[in-house]
Amino acid sequence: MPSYMHFGEADLLRIRFAVSPLWETHEAVRTLNRPERHGYHLPWLRRIRHAALGLDLTSLWLLMPRRGHSPDFLGPPPIGPAASFDEEIAAVRAVDPEAARRDIAWALADTPGALDSPQGRALLADPVRAVRELADTTEQAWHALIEPEWPRLRALLEADVAFHSGRLARAGLEGLFAELHPRLSWADRTLTLSGRSEHVRELGGQGLMLMPSAFCWPDVVTGFEPPWQPAIVYPARGIGALWTEPAGRTPKALAQLLGAKRAAVLAALDEPGTTTALAHRLGLAPSSVSAHLSVLREAGLLTSRRHGHQVLYERTPLGIALTVSHGATP
Repeated sequence: MPSYMHFGEADLLRIRFAVSPLWETHEAVRTLNRPERHGYHLPWLRRIRHAALGLDLTSLWLLMPRRGHSPDFLGPPPIGPAASFDEEIAAVRAVDPEAARRDIAWALADTPGALDSPQGRALLADPVRAVRELADTTEQAWHALIEPEWPRLRALLEADVAFHSGRLARAGLEGLFAELHPRLSWADRTLTLSGRSEHVRELGGQGLMLMPSAFCWPDVVTGFEPPWQPAIVYPARGIGALWTEPAGRTPKALAQLLGAKRAAVLAALDEPGTTTALAHRLGLAPSSVSAHLSVLREAGLLTSRRHGHQVLYERTPLGIALTVSHGATP
């Protein structure tokens, strides 16, 4: 049965994208326990294997049913378009314990045997302690599983946001939602998600948050209940090349494809860099480097972010894959 999200006029003006390190942390924890998700992430699984052995994730896994409700307070829609993990986990720690208890009870009821398990009963008996311990476990998972990889993951997610923002401008909501996931469709101010259970949500002027995720593949996720803002979490583009290692020099084939100077700019971004730094490194005029960066970003090969007074450029996973596939060596 499908789920329906009904939009009013105000909702159409309040559609926005966001990136959430907290959400990626929970989805990474979920991925560890779901072999069907491992395919794209095997290199990551090999890298974090030893770090994961030091984590006790059973309390989080208990609240992650294969079908049904996961607690919204543990991974809510982010508080801003680019909130930090510290900001997001602080919001988790500040949640009302009784609201958390209701959320936990719902998730436990959707996990066979969890509601009557000793650990499930302990979570419900002391929600203040439960929130604290679940937040602590989530923070440990962030440091072990996601934080070391966050620059790479953030580049993927921000590149996806840039692409789909352009898609929205060019093709409107129907074209955007069709691109996000095959299970999503748009008609008559209603977003429909095909699935196994029926759910109806009037957005009521809250709008909709769209969140790309590296780890939710192949699923698309919705169902955030009031007071949380309605949200759709969908697989980010380019995850097939997410864990590809970057190259360190400009390959001849890449120069033939992009032009020598543009290829040199792309290949030089082994780590985030500014226009000025790249110009100095490559011996090019800053204006020339700036023009090449703009073209590469529009093509989805780079993403940019502001850091203080500087703008840093990074290769997207697509840009990484292109440098490797055309013969660059580390």
